[in-house]
Amino acid sequence: MAQSRRNVWVVGHKNPDTDSICAAIAYANLKNKVQPEENFIPKKAGNINNETRYVLERFGVEEPETIKDVGAQIKDIDYRQTDGFSGHYSLKKAWELMRELDVVTLPVVDANKRLEGLIVNGDIAYSYMDVLDNRILGRAKTQYKNIIETINGTMITGNDHAYFMKGKVVVASGNRANMRDEIENDDLVILGNIKERQMIALEQNASCVIVCGETATNVDQEVKEFARECECVLITTEYDSFTVARLINQSMPIRYFMTKKNIISFEPDDYVDDVKEAMSKIRHRDFPILDEQRHLIGMMSRRNLLNMKKKQLILVDHNEKTQAVDGIEQADILEIIDHHRLGSLETLSPIFFRNQPLGCTATIIYQMYQEKGVEIEKKIAGVLCSAILSDTLMFRSPTCTAMDKAAAESLAKIAGVEVEELATAMFEAGSDFTSKTVEEIFYQDFKVFDMDDLTFGVAQVSAVSRKQLNSIKGELQEYMGRVLEEKGLKMVFVMLTDIFKEETELIYRGNGAKSAIEQAFGVEEKDGGFLVANMVSRKKQFVPQMMQVMQE
Repeated sequence: MAQSRRNVWVVGHKNPDTDSICAAIAYANLKNKVQPEENFIPKKAGNINNETRYVLERFGVEEPETIKDVGAQIKDIDYRQTDGFSGHYSLKKAWELMRELDVVTLPVVDANKRLEGLIVNGDIAYSYMDVLDNRILGRAKTQYKNIIETINGTMITGNDHAYFMKGKVVVASGNRANMRDEIENDDLVILGNIKERQMIALEQNASCVIVCGETATNVDQEVKEFARECECVLITTEYDSFTVARLINQSMPIRYFMTKKNIISFEPDDYVDDVKEAMSKIRHRDFPILDEQRHLIGMMSRRNLLNMKKKQLILVDHNEKTQAVDGIEQADILEIIDHHRLGSLETLSPIFFRNQPLGCTATIIYQMYQEKGVEIEKKIAGVLCSAILSDTLMFRSPTCTAMDKAAAESLAKIAGVEVEELATAMFEAGSDFTSKTVEEIFYQDFKVFDMDDLTFGVAQVSAVSRKQLNSIKGELQEYMGRVLEEKGLKMVFVMLTDIFKEETELIYRGNGAKSAIEQAFGVEEKDGGFLVANMVSRKKQFVPQMMQVMQE
């Protein structure tokens, strides 16, 4: 059987911009072509903005699936898959299955594979050691089929699918006179192959008679006929009466002893950290895994957690832990492709890390296509070109290099587009704030930065006119206070960037934020903001200056 390909997710940062999304799509496409033995899947770590949506729709590229957490889940573990077992199984059969499967717990399911209960080896031990009630076989509604299997018997008369429902279990070892006193209606009688004693049991209206011993196969014909007339179940076995009496309780169905209430179960999408916490409070060794309709999928134990398979990731357009998808510390990072400063992410082993001082991650990926000799198809060229235009603000950003511009122009030819027309259409799509909430506008391009014990956030909102930016300025100023509290930040800033004028108005919240802007850029506040000419880049013009001031 061919082994399935390993899945590797290619994902950008939280609150993704066009570069983050398009880089993930294009790099996954490249990796699939050069490493076909693995399956590289583009993902996104948040909702896309209007600009990115326009780009994907224009070039006919499917939007990647969103992932919120890459922590290990139950579905990443090699748990024991099972269809479950019928509640009609006998205790003896359940015990044999436990030994065969090397488990201490069996899940019990109904005809639709929905979980009904759990039977553990302790339940079986209880039935052997602590049950002294001679009527429990009837109360458990034991099927004659179970009894026959347990004592290796043969049915002479009766229906093996019927149930022993009433009466007690009697071992007819006394004299014949005492037998009439011992046996009552509907009892199950265990005795030897003596015709007279068998007839007494039938006359006393026993519901089941078990004839024991090596000669049991030679039951008298008259006894057989009388049993049929009395509608009594007649079973024979080569086991002696003592052995049958010892084994009979093992024929009871497991549903009678199983645990039915307060069962701790998990679903495949549950995260391992949550599962560990739940397991620590319960003494059970095995736990059922169910789907949303409570169909049984499998069973897992604490030791299964040792065989956890971490999710495999390639990160693009970031290398800061604060910008990475949640649960990143539980995943295996295989590669990082980025164009930002070195951040706070750590790995357990060496990885492929490509970091270049370029204006866009998409430019690096364009280079990698060239280096691998892989032809860039039209739609991939379109998204890569769009990413470069977005991150460099159509070559206006100081982060833009000659390589970025050359890559964008080459990609535009492959995609069959004009650079200026594409950029204008993208920026206009991204500047349409009419259908967005203030939260969506704020988080469409928001990043958190760490410096020693100070954490601050920076959102950038770009538009093609100052009028568009002024229309949302007031709402953003009010919303920033909420962000400050919810994210636990010291300061939060928003860059309101006019793309064509190449200027940015800075608005802020947090203690020290105002003075930091004043010291960093030497400008005065006006109408609740600081207008900084020739500023369009968060990465190169805003963050480095702010960090220098904060350090001082």
